[in-house]
Amino acid sequence: MKTGFKAFLTHFFVAVFFVIVALAYFSPVLQGKVISQHDIKQFVGMAKEQNDFRKQNDGQEPYWTNSSFGGMPTYQLGAYYPHDYVKKLDILTRFLPRPADYLFLYFIGFYILLCCMKVDWRLAIVGALAYGFSTYLIIIFGAGHNAKAHALGYLPMLLGGIILVFRKKYLWGFVLTSVAMALEIRANHYQMTYYFMLLVLILGVVYLVDAIRKKYIKHFLASVGILLVAVFLGIAANATGLMATKEYADWSTRGPSKLTMKPDGSLKEESTGLDKAYITRWSYGVTESLNLFVPRLFGGASSEDLGEDSKTFDFLIDQGLPKTRALDFSSQIPTYWGDQPVTSGPAYIGAIIFFLFILGLILVRKKAKWWLLGGVLMSLFLSWGKNFGFLTDLMIDYFPLYNKFRAVSSIQVILELCAPILAILALAALFNPSIEKIKKMNALKIAFFSVVGLCVLLFVFKGTFSFEGPTDRILKENYGVELYALIKLDREAIYNNDLFRSFMFVLLTAIALWFFLKEKLKQNVVTVVLGALIVFDLVGVNLRYVNNDNFVSKRAMNQPFKETMVDREIKKDKGIYRVFDQSQGFEGARTSYFHKAISGYHAAKPAGIQDLFEYQIVKGNMEVLNMLNVKYVVQQDEEGRSYPAMNPEANGNAWFVSELKKANDADEEIKLLEGLKSQREAIINIKDFPNINRFAFRTDSTANISLKTYQPNHLTYTSANTNAGVAVFSEMYYAKGWNAYIDGMLQDHFRVNYVLRALRIPEGEHTIEFKFEPEVVKIGSQITLASSILLGLIILGGIGFTFWKYRKEEEKPQA
Repeated sequence: MKTGFKAFLTHFFVAVFFVIVALAYFSPVLQGKVISQHDIKQFVGMAKEQNDFRKQNDGQEPYWTNSSFGGMPTYQLGAYYPHDYVKKLDILTRFLPRPADYLFLYFIGFYILLCCMKVDWRLAIVGALAYGFSTYLIIIFGAGHNAKAHALGYLPMLLGGIILVFRKKYLWGFVLTSVAMALEIRANHYQMTYYFMLLVLILGVVYLVDAIRKKYIKHFLASVGILLVAVFLGIAANATGLMATKEYADWSTRGPSKLTMKPDGSLKEESTGLDKAYITRWSYGVTESLNLFVPRLFGGASSEDLGEDSKTFDFLIDQGLPKTRALDFSSQIPTYWGDQPVTSGPAYIGAIIFFLFILGLILVRKKAKWWLLGGVLMSLFLSWGKNFGFLTDLMIDYFPLYNKFRAVSSIQVILELCAPILAILALAALFNPSIEKIKKMNALKIAFFSVVGLCVLLFVFKGTFSFEGPTDRILKENYGVELYALIKLDREAIYNNDLFRSFMFVLLTAIALWFFLKEKLKQNVVTVVLGALIVFDLVGVNLRYVNNDNFVSKRAMNQPFKETMVDREIKKDKGIYRVFDQSQGFEGARTSYFHKAISGYHAAKPAGIQDLFEYQIVKGNMEVLNMLNVKYVVQQDEEGRSYPAMNPEANGNAWFVSELKKANDADEEIKLLEGLKSQREAIINIKDFPNINRFAFRTDSTANISLKTYQPNHLTYTSANTNAGVAVFSEMYYAKGWNAYIDGMLQDHFRVNYVLRALRIPEGEHTIEFKFEPEVVKIGSQITLASSILLGLIILGGIGFTFWKYRKEEEKPQA
């Protein structure tokens, strides 16, 4: 990357250009609108209690919420940590309204990467636009995968830092790597970071082989050492969040299961992570991957708006359906027929980028080609998931942490990062005057005819495709055979249209490059033409899935759920209790927005409540709802209207029990819940709590315990009992953070009934407190502070050294 005032001005105006493009694409943000995102609505519902707590307590952080899944830490719900200076830096980089901020991050990050690879700034702009407008990277905005977009924005920058170090730009490579790593971790989407590290391993192998072959192993080892320190520093600057996430992950569905049997009683496959079927549910089809080149080869999104230009619309009109109703149906035709359950759109990288990538494989002679090709193939093969079971099973069973992540199809983000890089390197090689023109022309011909040949094959052999998806049986049943046949014809029509579309973009690109090689067009003109074609191609596809129609007022997102009569009726009860909406089931955060719920929406649910739901609640075990203090169950009457059914058997906030029933392991513990009399009995796992040595207690009608004050992170009870006993609390047991106090003295508490807290309380009257005091936040924040200070000093040192070096060069006498 060139330095100096002139270079600074160039980069500054490039950044301004990216700001303009990002705001132009998401122009509704200039009117104060925000994009409507399903996952963000759910997040708002999940985080409602903690956000309200902050407002009411001068920004104090609770680190726990009782509004979702019966109770869970807020570590993955946007918790604020002390000394989180990386967050402040991140906010500075994302100064635009969302989602324009993420789009700008895509652009500037990729631009920095290409500059680090010594690519001319003009081509770097084209590459940045190609990466930023890659269809999958835009589609995730509509779904609300903001953390994923956030992480994908910083990955190119991180890759640029790594490459700088290998280019012997040790100081700024170290600075860029450590800062980008810190920001990448702060983005809080470890799946994307993990996939990127797989690419870095491939890059490292290629550089190692090159170092051995060219005998610069000392430089290679020095570079690796510098990068390890930089990565460690970037990680350490996020110590609090990482340590808290690791602690929570072990308690969640991402951690090892305590159970060895399934809900039906059959043996459970032993695993330290997620279930294989769950991991591979979203697996790309092998042939479906060609939608990287032809966007709607397999139908595009699960439903597409074909308007009046469809055979389905014509059929409905012929059947006498009013035009408005026919348009309603044709606006959401189920066009997708690939292997995934549902999809928001294709992972289209652009026909031009695909063509240039093929050109790069032929023309580029740098070692970068090999790690980029390796990254593409690795990403492609692993995205096939269950459709390439040998490799996927190998990774799940033996590769560290691979089984912690679901939706393997999303690993194609590595392909979407690598392909535009090699495409731009191909253009750089084509523009390089030191490469013989005949080699360039031959490479162009081979690439063009290869891609044209692919187009011909896809057109000629389309008859081998059935245009039927794995779930089309439901379509036949719902729509009838005749209408279903027309839907298949529409699928074939958009297949043909998009195939021709991709061919035309490749043809126009090849013509522009041919004119350049024939010296009919200047390099700058070709660069502008290709940049315009790439943007026109990608944006044309992207607008099918994310456009101005996706934007709503800020209020609609800040208050995503409307209060109903059912909610108002329940809220008349001012007590502390839980609500279970049967129509929502276990998924969804709507109930969490208004009440304390046992449901929620999260990719890493608390494992205990998930097990209770699968093993007991779905079987109708009301005692489990009673012990969770579910006072209201939202049901539907015969006409489909919701109403709140009060559960008079709910146990309340806490109660004394007369017996502890012993379970020898988790399987027995959860099974004993089936016959539990939860008001009198509790189940103790003696394997986990071997120090419990008393199991029977005297109770009488005068014994009572009640909740006096409530905050999500601090609950106060009073108890009165003529005998010593054990109280059970309808709160989730989380050992690493919750502390129990009796009359101000710290006491040990333990878990009963698989998920709940219990405490031995002496006879008499007492005040009991449960306080959430996570040690991980205290320790992590100290590490974060020290690392942030060190990182800041290194950045300042780098700036100071660069300024000193620049002044020394200015002071040199002119020859």
